Amino acid sequence: MATETLIPLESNPEVMNKFLQKLGVPNKWGMVDVMGLEPEMLSWVPKPVIALTLLFPVSDAYEQHKQKEENDILSKGQEVSSNLFYMKQNISNACGTVALVHGVANNTDHIQLNEGPLKKFLDEAKDLDAAARGTLLEKSEGIINAHKELALEGQTNTPSAEDPVNHHFITFVHKDGVLYELDGRKAFPINHGKTTPDSMLEDASKICKEFMSRDPDEVRFTVVALAASE
Repeated sequence: MATETLIPLESNPEVMNKFLQKLGVPNKWGMVDVMGLEPEMLSWVPKPVIALTLLFPVSDAYEQHKQKEENDILSKGQEVSSNLFYMKQNISNACGTVALVHGVANNTDHIQLNEGPLKKFLDEAKDLDAAARGTLLEKSEGIINAHKELALEGQTNTPSAEDPVNHHFITFVHKDGVLYELDGRKAFPINHGKTTPDSMLEDASKICKEFMSRDPDEVRFTVVALAASE
């Protein structure tokens, strides 16, 4: 059975924040634009930052790196915290929703979720594996309907056949002293080494720069942070 295809969410903090609030995230937390990845630009981002989300064009360079990275990890292994919340993405164009859920789900020690679709989903998903969590998301009508509503509201330009650029969202989080990349299309979370809550923004930015350096002719990268609202 083919799963449905959604209209993608825009990488627009205003749209993303309406979506998060519909899901039950209190408005003291929200997405903010990261204007650049140099230290001065990063210093403008409100603190604390608890997740960083990157939107990038899916290219041959990305796909090749993804395959090589997966092979390396399968041969060498990696440590992944049992406290990390990771899920697979089954629904086309739901990567924005998966990325936002990853950011919130790994920071429930900071974010006091209100009763709503996301709290219900996380309670039910707690003991499931990544694939089963992806399946559960497909059935979570509250989350999917919020995505549909805000994807339509945010559409300044609906994707057309002339512009088949496939963009993808991923999220970086700190968990138990380690920086993780959470990409619902990868085989597993990626351990990017040690970090701290205070250095997570800088450390995740370095990984974002690596994505950009693999596609030097590409400019369509967007970075947003989940941070304390002022």
